[in-house]
Amino acid sequence: MTSLSRPSGNLTGVTNLNAPLLLKRLGLLRELVPAAGAVGVLFNPDNPNTERRLVDLQEAASSIGQQITILNARREDDFAMAFAAAVQRRIGGLLISDDQFFYDHAGQLTALAMSHALPTIYFSARFVTAGGLMSYASSAGQIFPQIGAYVGRILKGEKPADLPVVRTTKYELVINLKTARALGLTVPNTLFAIAGELIE
Repeated sequence: MTSLSRPSGNLTGVTNLNAPLLLKRLGLLRELVPAAGAVGVLFNPDNPNTERRLVDLQEAASSIGQQITILNARREDDFAMAFAAAVQRRIGGLLISDDQFFYDHAGQLTALAMSHALPTIYFSARFVTAGGLMSYASSAGQIFPQIGAYVGRILKGEKPADLPVVRTTKYELVINLKTARALGLTVPNTLFAIAGELIE
């Protein structure tokens, strides 16, 4: 890809910039759980984007003085070990990194977070509807119409290389209030004010 405005080749689409989202998620988690101390971040080491995301994460954490601990899971069997390691290392909160593998196991990950009483922020509202604490992600209401529009234009003959990659500009915070209560957390008014959806 040459640039977002001129992607070239046979590639275009919609993107969200990962580094700012990592910083925002870390900040939101710390706001909800100010006494968390160290925050764990679950990565899939087999994801080709992991190395870049680790760099982004280190920069984001450093900018707000947040101590982080990296946890890895590349197979379903690794989940329980990762959460056990988080508890052993006295991690006070967890961030799940963007990964299709984790998305496909949303129910298992949210169940483990609850069974270990570990406040966790996710990259998709799907986790929150499955019982997870909260998510901060691109608005589906912005992404899907844009994808649909691009599919229509390509089917009509436009070349993907001529369509700029669109950056999402709208993000939504979703909080599961029932999960927050179960974890003994009080959601501050600052988060109530910016939440796009509250699940009871």
